Amino acid sequence: MSVKKILETDLYKPIYEYLSEQSYKVCSEVKDCDVTAVKGEELIIIEMKTSFNATLLIQAVQRQKAADLVYIAIPKPKRAGFSKQWKDMCYLVKRLELGLIVINFKNNINAVEVVFHPESYAYKKNKNMRNSIIKEINGRYKDYNEGGSTRKKIMTAYKEASIYIACCLEFYGSLSPKKLIELGTSEKTQSILSKNFYGWFNRVSKGVYELTEDGLKVLEEYSELAEHYRNKVNKYKIPSECKNLL
Repeated sequence: MSVKKILETDLYKPIYEYLSEQSYKVCSEVKDCDVTAVKGEELIIIEMKTSFNATLLIQAVQRQKAADLVYIAIPKPKRAGFSKQWKDMCYLVKRLELGLIVINFKNNINAVEVVFHPESYAYKKNKNMRNSIIKEINGRYKDYNEGGSTRKKIMTAYKEASIYIACCLEFYGSLSPKKLIELGTSEKTQSILSKNFYGWFNRVSKGVYELTEDGLKVLEEYSELAEHYRNKVNKYKIPSECKNLL
């Protein structure tokens, strides 16, 4: 059984009936506006699309120059209210101080659902997110990634911290987390070693770790970064005869 494709014109009738029931005078295609509704001195404009996209948002924001309230209207998505994409969409629409209407075409009911009305958006920065981004930036030596790339290994501050630990173990042999931190490695050294996310480390005894073959290979793979951290390791003056006692 074929599913009928929803057209933009299919959205108009339920919206027209919904607003008319609330005593609005409703007209379509007025000065390039999809739907206009007037009651007293109040002017509402609704822009319709069969899917959520940038064009819809641009049109709606333009209408804010003239209308008291501006809504966007789309068919109700199957996973409305559950998916991250839906939540992100709602956040963006609210941020633009627009309202959101969805038309539920299920069982030929064509019901209008006002998800939210336009209102002023009081934006508040997320300090935790901000601090997390800055911390990640400060934890990287250089930018080894390519913006916009996908399906490629990403160099993170966590991985750089792991490479620094690997360089220390390569030079000094087996070390404890305490001694590694004294050599300037991350405060998360204990966690990095015990979780061993990349498989670069091996615990040789209680609280003492060594570098694995995979760890040595990764230093070859990221040779430029490894050289940077090797130079950093060499700044610390630990007697070579004490290497495996630390």
